Amino acid sequence: MTTPVAQRADFRPASVRSRKDLRYTVLGAVFVAVMLFPVYWMVNASLQPSGNTLNAAFFPTNPSFDGYATAIADQGPNLVTSLIVSLGAVVVSLAIATPAAYALAQFRYRWIDAALLVILIAQMIPGIVIANALYAAYNTLGLLNTTAGLILADASHSIPFAILILRAFMQGLPPSILEAARVDGAGHVRAFVSIALPVSRNAVVTAALFAFLFAWSDFLFALTLTTTDELRPVTLGIYQYLGTQVSNWGAVMATAVLSSLPAIVLLLLAQKFIAAGATGGAVK
Repeated sequence: MTTPVAQRADFRPASVRSRKDLRYTVLGAVFVAVMLFPVYWMVNASLQPSGNTLNAAFFPTNPSFDGYATAIADQGPNLVTSLIVSLGAVVVSLAIATPAAYALAQFRYRWIDAALLVILIAQMIPGIVIANALYAAYNTLGLLNTTAGLILADASHSIPFAILILRAFMQGLPPSILEAARVDGAGHVRAFVSIALPVSRNAVVTAALFAFLFAWSDFLFALTLTTTDELRPVTLGIYQYLGTQVSNWGAVMATAVLSSLPAIVLLLLAQKFIAAGATGGAVK
């Protein structure tokens, strides 16, 4: 006689938990819908035939791709410039951050704590301060209005963050595999290249993705370090596009959609690496 009562007592908490989970799921779906609505409206406005967002329907029943044709014709070179700068910033950031993170994680020196403090301070410096300093230095070195200058500027913004992520992951590397490599005669460079980098693939992909996104979405360095129309990333192109295409919001929104595609595609392709790399150094 006591068994049904026990079963009923076990069943009620489960139903309560299921109702709570349902409420949280609905609430989360509402929040996601609210946050993604501007993205939907951007795509919707880019397909409006009139190019006027004030009279745009909630759903593009008669979509037009004229805005995309105008955006590709006007902003195509700017998209290519942003892609080159972003990929270059990724290469420079990883070339500096990966060996630095390995050294800070595996070596035991007294100055490591001071170096980490300097890296944290560099991460917290406002971008406008760095941009003004770089403008004065670039003006002397002749790096204004150059692709290399933008690559270095964007890399300087992402290197501290990449070092912190990679170091947190590399601190959790099993010491046995590194010691085995040293026993086999591998030096620090060989152990880093052959052991540490392949094992830290998730963290490297995460750092590379964030470096790409930092450079792709950069506006401050592009505005400060480029003074001509010959070199113009897409973020600066959209900003200057508003003044000439304010009556054709379809082209403006189409440019925004095109500039969002690389980030969306990379995030979808690398989401499993991001989850593993971001949490890899949290637990040892």
